[in-house]
Amino acid sequence: MNVIIAGAGEVGGHAAEVLSALGHNVSVIDLDELRLEQLDDSLDVRTLRGHCAHLDILEEVGVERCDLFVAATQIDEINMLAAGLAKSAGAKKTVVRVHHTANFSLRNTVYSQRMGIDEMICPEHLTALALARTLRNPGLIALEEFGRGQLIMQTLAVDKGAPAVGQRLADIRLPPSARLATVENADGASIARAATEIREGDQVTLIGQLQSFDQARRLFRKGKERHQGISIMGETATAVWLCRALRGRSFSVRLFVEGHARAEELADKLEHVTVLEADPTDEAVFVEEHLEHTDAFVAVTVDDERNILACAQAKALGVPKAVAVVQRSKYMHLFSHVGIDHAFSPRSVAVSAIRSLLDVGEVRALATFAEGVAGVYEVHPSKSSKFLGNELRNLQLPSQAMIAAIQRDDQVMVPGADDQIGEGDIVLIIGPVGIEKQLTKLFLD
Repeated sequence: MNVIIAGAGEVGGHAAEVLSALGHNVSVIDLDELRLEQLDDSLDVRTLRGHCAHLDILEEVGVERCDLFVAATQIDEINMLAAGLAKSAGAKKTVVRVHHTANFSLRNTVYSQRMGIDEMICPEHLTALALARTLRNPGLIALEEFGRGQLIMQTLAVDKGAPAVGQRLADIRLPPSARLATVENADGASIARAATEIREGDQVTLIGQLQSFDQARRLFRKGKERHQGISIMGETATAVWLCRALRGRSFSVRLFVEGHARAEELADKLEHVTVLEADPTDEAVFVEEHLEHTDAFVAVTVDDERNILACAQAKALGVPKAVAVVQRSKYMHLFSHVGIDHAFSPRSVAVSAIRSLLDVGEVRALATFAEGVAGVYEVHPSKSSKFLGNELRNLQLPSQAMIAAIQRDDQVMVPGADDQIGEGDIVLIIGPVGIEKQLTKLFLD
C-alpha cells in the first residue's frame, strides 16, 4: 500500500518504521530537515521537506495514489487541515492524530462528516484504555480496539453458591447487554448453549457492555467483589481518560495532582475519584495515605524520568503493581531492572492503532480463547449483504456462532433478537475456530 505520513516526530517516525518494515511504500513529510535525514539514513522511505497542509506538497508526494494518509504532527489543526486536503485530492483513507479532548469528542460528527476524516486517533485516550485493561482482573481478553473500550470480555471461575450454579443457561437471567460465550470444566471447553448447565468451579467467559458487566459477573461470583485500590500520579489527559475508564469497574481511585487550581478542576470533573493535591513520591504522603495498601500505582505525568522513579519507589515500598507511561522509547529497557510491572508508550499504542487500519479485512479473527475452541471475529458486512436489515432471529449463522456485539459509528451494543445490522455496522461474532470462510460467504456475498 502507498502510505503518506505527515510529521516525523515520535508517532510519525515510529509509524514510518513499522509500516515500511511491513513492506508498505511509505513517504514522510516534515519541515524539520534533521528528522528527515535521520529517517533517510535508517529506513527505506521517501522523505519530502515541506508543509503538509500545502496542496502542492501533497501533490508532489503523490497524494492522489495514496491508500492511507496519516497526519501526525504536534498540532491538531494542521493535522485536520492536511487530512481534509489529502482526502479531497484523492487519498482513500485519512487518519488524524489529535491531542485535545474537544477535537477528539467531535470525531464522528463535525470532522468525519464535513472534512472527510476517516479516523481520529488520540494517543492519550488509547493509552488510558490500554492501562485500564492492564489494571482489570486477570482473565480479561483484549478485543483490540473494537468498541473503543465499551465492551469487556472476561474469563472467571464460578464460585460455590453463586446464583448461576445448577442452572441451565436458558434459565439464567443475564442482563440484556451481556452474553455467556464459553464454559470450561473437567470435560473440556465448549461454546455455551441454552442447555448448558453451570457448575461450581467452571471457567466461564462473559462478554458484555461496560455499564452492565458487573451485574452479569455477580451471577457467577458469590459475595461482594472487592474494590481494587488504584493510585494515579499526574494531571495529564491520559490520567483523566484513565479515571473515566475505571468508573463503575469495582475500583477505588485516588488521583494525586500538583497545583490547587488543577486539583479543584479535576475534582469537579471526576466525581467518582478522590482527588488529592499532594505528591505521592513524598514518603510522608506515601505513609499518610497508606499507599502500601493500594493494589496498583500508575504514574502518568509528562516527565518520563519522574514516572520511572515514582514507580520504582512504589514497588520498593510495597505496592504490588506499578505501571508507568513513557513518551520516549529510550527508557523502555530500564523497566525490568527497576521492578516496574508494565510500561506504555503512547506512540507505540497509536502506531498499533494505525497499523490495524491497514490490516482490517472484511472478516478478521481477533482472538482465540477457551483452550483454542472458540474465536472472536470482526466482520464488516458488504453493502449488498442479505443480512442487512433483517432481524437477528432470522439469520442463519454457522453452528454454535452468535453475534456478540454491533458497533454503529462510535457506539457499541449487545443486540437482541429483534435488532438488525445496518449498512456500515461492524459485527463482533463469537464462534468455533476456523469459520472465517463461512462468515465471508454469509456476510459478503
